[in-house]
Amino acid sequence: MMLSRSRPSLPHLLSLRLLGTGASRTAAVKQPDLLSATLAFEEPGAFRVKSLGELLRALGIFGLCSFPVLVNNCGKLMSVGRTLLGRRVFSLLLRPTVYAQFVAGENESEISQSIEKMSVLGLRPMLAVPIEEDLGESTGEKRYDDNMETMLECVRLSHSNAWSKDPMMQLKITALLSPELCVKLTTLITQQPYDLNLLVRAMDGEPIKFPGLNESEVAHFLCGLQRLNKIAEASVNKVRVLVDAEYTYMNPALSLVTIAMMKKFNKDGAWIWNTYQCYLKESRSVLLEALRLSNDEGFCLGVKLVRGAYMDKERKLAENEGRLDPVHQCWEDTNDSYNGSLDVMLEAISQKPERYRIIVATHNEESVRRAAKRMEKLGMDKDGGSMCFGQLLGMCDHVSLTLGEL
Repeated sequence: MMLSRSRPSLPHLLSLRLLGTGASRTAAVKQPDLLSATLAFEEPGAFRVKSLGELLRALGIFGLCSFPVLVNNCGKLMSVGRTLLGRRVFSLLLRPTVYAQFVAGENESEISQSIEKMSVLGLRPMLAVPIEEDLGESTGEKRYDDNMETMLECVRLSHSNAWSKDPMMQLKITALLSPELCVKLTTLITQQPYDLNLLVRAMDGEPIKFPGLNESEVAHFLCGLQRLNKIAEASVNKVRVLVDAEYTYMNPALSLVTIAMMKKFNKDGAWIWNTYQCYLKESRSVLLEALRLSNDEGFCLGVKLVRGAYMDKERKLAENEGRLDPVHQCWEDTNDSYNGSLDVMLEAISQKPERYRIIVATHNEESVRRAAKRMEKLGMDKDGGSMCFGQLLGMCDHVSLTLGEL
């Protein structure tokens, strides 16, 4: 999944960008056309589509990224640079370098040009909305409604531009529902799980009373569920919506809401997907529970499989609160977790390809090879559409381009 930031040209989306609510991103995914033995990621021929300038730009940017002092202080350095140089000069320096490496464009026209190039390379895009909140950052119903409109615009862009035969997009639930409520819900459902049917009825507009929530929390929860319902209604049978996982202290609530959406909208296909973070010790059991619910409740399951992105914060928080570290202790354990969960999903897909789908979202070469080999061994249809790969735009081009050539 190649991700890049974009900024749609519609005025209300641009104003949201200026308000710091985030912008759209695009991602490109490659259907596995597999002969795993041909996955030679060290083959330089994959870069023949890149100009000398693009290669030198990437070399320079990743060279700078190899210095921890720059990476760990990039926010401060950018702020100082913007102050000293002024926004205009700073933008002129950033646009042809870092921005061009990781960003598809600033408007629909530029994005379309980038995506046309991706298509020639055998890749396809996935729009995403990287708007999220953490504790203490809640912005109110008006901002959440604006975020919903941004996401609906991503649905429209994904569907109307014919960029892909099977379009996808990503979203984060904390762009539509306060993180404080998600944390409280996580505590409540740990003690007494909510019935999925309650959430489905609430999405339909029924005035449900949720145990443990006060009147204002119930009102906000109902608004958030109805926002998600509008996005799902706009996307079903058109665009697959991949819901991102976030922090462990709110993930159970995010999964509850996502599974409820699956129950309502995934009766005939996997239109709503959930994300599973394999750097977490609990990830396998969470995935197995999702598979059980899918079978028991009769909905299709879409899985975005990642390693995870919040390791440092999760560990610091666990240490400060005197809890066990939720993250695997070493890289090898995380790899085992990822590969094991991958095997579970591929086994399920091989038995019921119409009920399960997965995006293998990884920059790890061995995980890509393993998925390809496992798919071949299980005799899975490489053109069946139940599995695809994904990398961040500009982050791991040698993997993306190699897959795109197959």
